[in-house]
Amino acid sequence: MRALVVERLAPDYAGCAVMDIETPAPGAGEARVRVRAAAVNFPDLLMTRGDYQHKPPLPFVPGLEWAGEIDAVGPGVTGWKVGDAVVGGGRAFAEYAVAPAASLRAKPERLSFAEAAAFGAAYLTAYVALVRRARAEPGEWLLVHGAAGGVGLACVDLGKALGLKVIAASASRDKLDVVARDCAPDAVLHTAGGFREKVKALTGGRGADIVFDPVGGDVFDDSVRCIAFDGRLLVIGFTSGRIPSIAVNMPLIKGFSVMGVRAGEYGRRFPERGAENQAAIWRLAEEGRVRPRVHAELPLARWREAFDLLAGREVIGKAVIRPDL
Repeated sequence: MRALVVERLAPDYAGCAVMDIETPAPGAGEARVRVRAAAVNFPDLLMTRGDYQHKPPLPFVPGLEWAGEIDAVGPGVTGWKVGDAVVGGGRAFAEYAVAPAASLRAKPERLSFAEAAAFGAAYLTAYVALVRRARAEPGEWLLVHGAAGGVGLACVDLGKALGLKVIAASASRDKLDVVARDCAPDAVLHTAGGFREKVKALTGGRGADIVFDPVGGDVFDDSVRCIAFDGRLLVIGFTSGRIPSIAVNMPLIKGFSVMGVRAGEYGRRFPERGAENQAAIWRLAEEGRVRPRVHAELPLARWREAFDLLAGREVIGKAVIRPDL
């Protein structure tokens, strides 16, 4: 089968190549899936140069999320059959992937293979942030930074489904136009030049009850100045490159909380809640209440283009690699 293989860790994907490798066979309790779509995530890019916390032994096939059809099942597998459409994870950038049958989930009929591949990680992060950590209530003001990215756009979509008043924020006016058209937030906010007074004006002077921040840096600093009393500032990541700091008198005086969000770790620490989180997001997809936006679908041979779209922050939603093309 064809697969993208990381043979050595290097910058600019220099250690990566598409090559023919042996098609894996499913073992006991496993299923082999013909991968129809695989989402591109920032950890995938980081892993090609060894900058991610998880460092699989070389050589390896990267890719965290995929959707496809079961091609074969190993001994002892029940509940699944050849031809079932499923979603799963691991070794995604290949024509076939093997995974424990117990880890698979049925692909929602409402979602295409590309949409299903782009769904899980982003919406799980948004759900853990808004529901588990912030305990969001309908009618609260939600400020989403990086609203055009995969995780940010998922948060906008989920926030609307939860009945929040959503402000989609980005430094790109062009991206905001697309977000406004496709995702219908209550307001859009161009963050260049600062945004404190803009948020105050949009919320009637109150400020944002919840801030979803995958950007960090100056965005975090300005968010502290426009958060409401009893607000929750959700720290998702630092795509700006600068990890900010805060004087603790600010949360004291303004009565807000700063909360870290690690959706995967949350599920590992609290397995029962983790299973509930997964069930909740996929149920929302099955009901048609949320839907990911796929920016581009590219064949495996154009994997570098897909990676560059994400690295260059050109993606609105998710870029997807199609090994079946």
